[in-house]
Amino acid sequence: MNPVFLNIGGFTIAWYGVLIMLGVVAGIYVGTNLARKRGLNVDLFERMIMWMLFWGIVGARLVFVATSWHMFENIPFPRVLLDIINIRSGGISIHGGLIGGILTMLYFTRKYKMDFYKYADLCVPGVAFGIIGGRLGNIMNGTDTVGRVTGWPIGYHWPASARAFHEGMCIKDPRPDMDLSQYCQNIGGQMVMTAPVHFTQMYGVIIGILLSIAAFYWLRSRKAGWAFWQFWLWYSILRAGWEETFRLNPLPINSYLSQGLDKAGIGLWTETQIISLPLILLSIWMLLRLRNQPDQPFPEDVRPAPAEAQPSKTA
Repeated sequence: MNPVFLNIGGFTIAWYGVLIMLGVVAGIYVGTNLARKRGLNVDLFERMIMWMLFWGIVGARLVFVATSWHMFENIPFPRVLLDIINIRSGGISIHGGLIGGILTMLYFTRKYKMDFYKYADLCVPGVAFGIIGGRLGNIMNGTDTVGRVTGWPIGYHWPASARAFHEGMCIKDPRPDMDLSQYCQNIGGQMVMTAPVHFTQMYGVIIGILLSIAAFYWLRSRKAGWAFWQFWLWYSILRAGWEETFRLNPLPINSYLSQGLDKAGIGLWTETQIISLPLILLSIWMLLRLRNQPDQPFPEDVRPAPAEAQPSKTA
């Protein structure tokens, strides 16, 4: 596993960014075709997507830095400023990216008087594809966003080529929920963590695939906003209930921890899980409201009535 996709004269391009961009490009292609079929403003949609990408990246990085400040607090000034804006090595929050994108859509809605939900629905496939690309990028980074140590048979041993990127996990952490130093060994003069862990990156890939498939089913609905809120509901449920449960993240509310070679590898509650609960409730409430709204026909549903047959003229 190598995080570098391309190295030109010392300037590197990471797999992480390349894979996310591929997912986004695929999503733009799908969204643009849907916009054209539904009679929406394709130029406006494409322009909005470009700004959503920019502010989504900004939001994703800001939220990551805010929730992972322990990674930056000991870096001297002004170098810390460069590290904060350097995203080439990874370190973004999907929730932050979604927030940045939604704020951009709200701005476009107000400025151009567009229907927010009709355009927001078209973004769902791209976000789902982006999740797949991002988690594949985490795998290429080598133990990035690692899972908790587990004794379950599904525990994954990262190969030697990836363990070098996990060296930071061998530093003793004062937080019991984050300390993996006891599972580290000195191999070839380097401390590496060799215990089996939950393969949470692959859990994330599977979640992205499930959401991508479901997106095309949700988009069949004639209720504007249905795909948008279904995505928020199921992403929050799957991320908080599956991926985040087994992922090595700090527990600001530590109600349950089972981590070790003879344990499950579960931790409750991470910040993502706490944030996801109100999002789940809000999504359910909005879907119940939308369910009672009348359907909005697509342009292909409106076809001209056949011309009435004219009586034939006889001589």
